[in-house]
Amino acid sequence: MIDSPLPQLDRLFDYAIPDSLAAAALPGVRVRVPLRSIGRIADGYIVEVTRVGGFAGALSELDSVVSSARVLAPEIWTLCRRLADRAAGNASDIVRLAVPKRQVRVEKAWLLESAAESSAQVVPIAVAGFDTDRIDLALATGGRLAVDAVPRVVEVRSTADAPSQWVGHWAITMAACATRALAAGGSAILAVPDYRDQEQLVTALRAVLPADRIVHLDARQPNPDRYHALLACLGDTPLAIVGNRSVLYAPAKTPALIAVWDEGDPLHNEPLGPYVHARDIALVRQELQGPALFFLSHTRSTEVERLVGLGWLDELAAVRPVAPKVLPTAQQQSQDRLAAQARIPSSAWREARAALEHGPVLVQVARPGYAPRLACAGCGNTARCQRCEGPLRLKTARSTPSCSWCGKLATQWSCSQCAGTDFRMVGQGTGRTAEDLGRAFPGVRIIIADGDRPILAVGAAPALVIATRGAEPIAAGGYRAVLLLDGERMLARESLRVGEDCLRWWSNAIALAAPGATTVLVGVGGALASALATWQRFDYLRSELADRRALRFPPAVRVATVTGTPETVQAAVSAIRAIDRVDVLGPVEAVEGGVRAIVRFDYAEGAAVATGLRAEVIRAATARRSRAGGANGRMALPTLRVRFDDALSLDSTE
Repeated sequence: MIDSPLPQLDRLFDYAIPDSLAAAALPGVRVRVPLRSIGRIADGYIVEVTRVGGFAGALSELDSVVSSARVLAPEIWTLCRRLADRAAGNASDIVRLAVPKRQVRVEKAWLLESAAESSAQVVPIAVAGFDTDRIDLALATGGRLAVDAVPRVVEVRSTADAPSQWVGHWAITMAACATRALAAGGSAILAVPDYRDQEQLVTALRAVLPADRIVHLDARQPNPDRYHALLACLGDTPLAIVGNRSVLYAPAKTPALIAVWDEGDPLHNEPLGPYVHARDIALVRQELQGPALFFLSHTRSTEVERLVGLGWLDELAAVRPVAPKVLPTAQQQSQDRLAAQARIPSSAWREARAALEHGPVLVQVARPGYAPRLACAGCGNTARCQRCEGPLRLKTARSTPSCSWCGKLATQWSCSQCAGTDFRMVGQGTGRTAEDLGRAFPGVRIIIADGDRPILAVGAAPALVIATRGAEPIAAGGYRAVLLLDGERMLARESLRVGEDCLRWWSNAIALAAPGATTVLVGVGGALASALATWQRFDYLRSELADRRALRFPPAVRVATVTGTPETVQAAVSAIRAIDRVDVLGPVEAVEGGVRAIVRFDYAEGAAVATGLRAEVIRAATARRSRAGGANGRMALPTLRVRFDDALSLDSTE
């Protein structure tokens, strides 16, 4: 395999192995090879060694073997190839995500290390709250489960002399499942969205597994640490391998369990081409290698709900399900003076006031900063940056307005509609909410947790914790009350997934509450409020999925976005129109330039659509070489980009 982003090189090449390299040229090693078409030496990996090739002519020889470390395991190459074919992308692009850059010192130290296996024994732990026999059956037979996590926090102690820490019950569940997988002789690959979740999961694992059985393999690690973790996974010792979406490419030889926490989180979306979602990596790898596959969440996505409806995934709920106490307020008005100052309903103010006598209270808001959006005081239009047209915001009460896209300060701003120069604040961020609640709850300590001020945990002392969605710290013993604000603003986002996203954000916050604590959902009614109040989230998802089937929206069907010049997009669309049950929306002008078309198709036609679009991507790329002109002797390159299963393809671009 040639390590190149060029789509025309996305295939295997045959090379002869000289006698001097025969002992080292093994599948999985890095090599350097000549590329005669462009007259240079390229990097690559050996995928297969055979005595008989399919080429009748004289083969070029390998230039060199870079290292004897077999870093591209055969099963990972097969996975990368399958995912690339499914997404009409380059296998080398996925291999680049799976195998970090080589670190010579780390690799040499690893090659010199003893190959002795760990002697520490793994004791299987019962999965608290769930039917352990059913989990063991899934581990033994490669079963697939959608696990409804228990909405609680639990106190754990990683070692006998370490202070206790509080983690989500889901982390305890994943750690216990991992112990049973390792005890059965296989590795456990555990994927979580971000470092907050990873911190909880590692804490839970340290309480039940020897330290040398836990490996961090995370794209956020420094490259030497990540490369060392990858090499550690190449041994025969069963491991619990923890990380973000990239951990699903870990080269575990005998995985017994693949578990993904909160797969609906957008952080599981891969931002690099070919944009394969962590959920799809897990599903394809489970199909190829046969381990058990668990999707754990408080509220699953419609994609997983579809697989449950098809019977591809079995549901697993707690033996004694926990139903939190959720109080929707809909359009209830504030009657108390202090509640009116904080712009929250009287019931929410009273619940928070009573809860603060016993411990911390969580207040979830939609946006960080002070005022997430500014408008012209004269005409009311959104105030926009004079450089890039991005919306202006106010980070603090005393800061200068700045653009939320490019960061430029709006020092001499004037409205393009009415020439006004005064602003009006629209919405409340964490800073402004803290000011309002500070007046409503005088003398109470206020803690702000968001992207700029990351806080992982807070104590049991009374405090108002104001956090953006996803940044909520864990409170010792759980929050004594939870206030979910800005619900109307969250639901106002023009997105196909806005309902399920809000349900997931809110249920994750509710899961941080102490037993018996009240959650107040402010300003939201209807089906979403009912789903939370009755804790029947999956009824809402089934209804949402039925509506999408009627409209042919994902995940009832698959979609692909095709972006490029009008000519290349038209050619790509024409190449697949004859496929059954394929319909095309557009093309329309794309935000990034050129035009964009959306292709909708049934799952059964996915392979044919991917093959057809991939052929057009290669055709557009190879056509560049024959075009000349322009200042440097070549024309601007005609681009064609394809992205499958784009979660944002049907959302508003405003």
